Amino acid sequence: MTKSLKYRSWVRSGALALAWLAAAVGGARAAEAGRNVLFFGDSLTAGYGLEEPAAQSYPALVGARLGAAQLGWKVVNAGLSGETSSGGLRRIDWVLRQPVDVLFLALGANDGLRGIPAGLTESNLAGIIAKVRAKNPAVAVVVAGMKMPSNMGPYAADFAAVYGKLRAADRSLVLLPFLLEGVAGEAGFNQADAIHPNAAGHRKMADLVWGLLEPLLRARAAA
Repeated sequence: MTKSLKYRSWVRSGALALAWLAAAVGGARAAEAGRNVLFFGDSLTAGYGLEEPAAQSYPALVGARLGAAQLGWKVVNAGLSGETSSGGLRRIDWVLRQPVDVLFLALGANDGLRGIPAGLTESNLAGIIAKVRAKNPAVAVVVAGMKMPSNMGPYAADFAAVYGKLRAADRSLVLLPFLLEGVAGEAGFNQADAIHPNAAGHRKMADLVWGLLEPLLRARAAA
């Protein structure tokens, strides 16, 4: 890589990091007015490739519905493109500088694509949940499952089982079996890379997530 290309790469990386930091800080300030739900994930959560991630990503769409419903909840989008479960375990301490009342944990996709051992992914996700609960024992935790293509052989089944194992070990967890249900593999819902959802795909994801989160957040708002 030439010095010029390296420089442009560093600039892009720095800009992305600053954008994420600004979004997280802005979300934290907004959350001071009420309880918040933290979306902690990777590029799928960050809204990679969308024209306006702050408005079009599925966490943003869920946040808009919460605002319309006037339930007193604020959304903090802590999605970071390229994030793995190991990276999330390291990053969660910084994110926990703000209050977290509901955790929506959506990590693991990059682990699977890189063939990271399923047991390590499970351990990392459990570690993230443990850290969040240590900060707020009353936190509600929603885990969004992920699946790998069947052509990855036995690994695909081992990976998919991670999320069910987390739920079996902790019955208080709420499990969304597959975050990309109805989106994965559907050309009309994905960008040209066939990996990241487009705006229509994020709307479909938001519908799925909202159907699970709405009753939970309404119940906690009434408590």
